Amino acid sequence: QVQLVESGGGLVQPGGSLRLSCAASGSSFSIYNMAWYRQAPGKQRELVAARTNIGNTNYADSVKGRFTISRDNAKNMVYLQMNSLKPEDTAVYYCHAQRIRIGTTYDYWGQGTQVTVSS
Repeated sequence: QVQLVESGGGLVQPGGSLRLSCAASGSSFSIYNMAWYRQAPGKQRELVAARTNIGNTNYADSVKGRFTISRDNAKNMVYLQMNSLKPEDTAVYYCHAQRIRIGTTYDYWGQGTQVTVSS
């Protein structure tokens, strides 16, 4: 099992940058596939960026070229570097961990961190 705690959200002007951090506690962090999701008011939660345990990455089209997901397995950390932020990036951002073991998928979520992009 893993516990996730996000940090780094806040208010930023359009065109600015933020780096979100996700601290994971528990064992075997390196075997988890990690991702960032976001949910804006009145909208469904959507995948923003993912990085698997073997280093493959995937990004939503809306953030490609602006956001970068990275992980530090030695520190049990996942990051989301967000550049050139737009008002439509405003949302609660959630850290997600997934492990597939013997055909069963285990999903874990953080509590979320608010990102507001506004002038």
